[in-house]
Amino acid sequence: MTTTTETAAAPRKSSNIARATLAAAVMVPLAGPLHRFDVLGWQAGLGLFAMAALLAGIGAIWCLVLLLRRRGGTITVMAAAVGLAALAAPVTLVLAAGDKPPINDISTDTVSPPEFVAITADLRGDGASPIGYNPAFAPQQARAYPEIRPLDLPVPPDRAFELALAACNENWQIIASDRAAGRIEAVERGMWWGFRDDVVIRLTGTPAGTRVDVRSKSRVGQSDLGANAKRIAAYLDRLAAGMRKAGA
Repeated sequence: MTTTTETAAAPRKSSNIARATLAAAVMVPLAGPLHRFDVLGWQAGLGLFAMAALLAGIGAIWCLVLLLRRRGGTITVMAAAVGLAALAAPVTLVLAAGDKPPINDISTDTVSPPEFVAITADLRGDGASPIGYNPAFAPQQARAYPEIRPLDLPVPPDRAFELALAACNENWQIIASDRAAGRIEAVERGMWWGFRDDVVIRLTGTPAGTRVDVRSKSRVGQSDLGANAKRIAAYLDRLAAGMRKAGA
């Protein structure tokens, strides 16, 4: 037999579960800015992201059970929806990473990758991945991103340098632009998490014009989830479009 006290406590329990679920869900998108503004380290930020999403997901399932038992009100419905959405965030990332190799350094030239000169280990900071290229990444990149190749421009290096510099993303911080050496180095910082990735562009004169090689390397994490390959492909597309627009 259900007592009056138990009947009164049920709505409070449902409401508390819903509020806890909403609180956990809110922490999922907040994990990024907390890292970006140096409140949390990157590992702690990712840990919070994953744990908050898990708790929000568990809370969402609990809320669904309460709703099926005809307990809870609007806040429980809201918590179930928001909690499931929060859980979907890391699940989507895991699924997206399913076919990506665990590498964080991509180059159009894996035999002799462009080297970072101005972007030093000290500049990259403590905890960053080694700045040197790992040859073990080459076969994995070839299987996963066969489209990542150098771009040959039918213009001399000096003209190619102007086009290469103009094609840099407006959000990149240009660290060095050495026309004589044919090298551009830049840093791109993610808008939400604030992760920094390093980019180096190398221009080499050829009998037919200029060869452009690009390397993009993450500072943290074992896998880049395809971000570096995507960045290189986008850059080379902008460079090719810029050349066509300039009538080169």
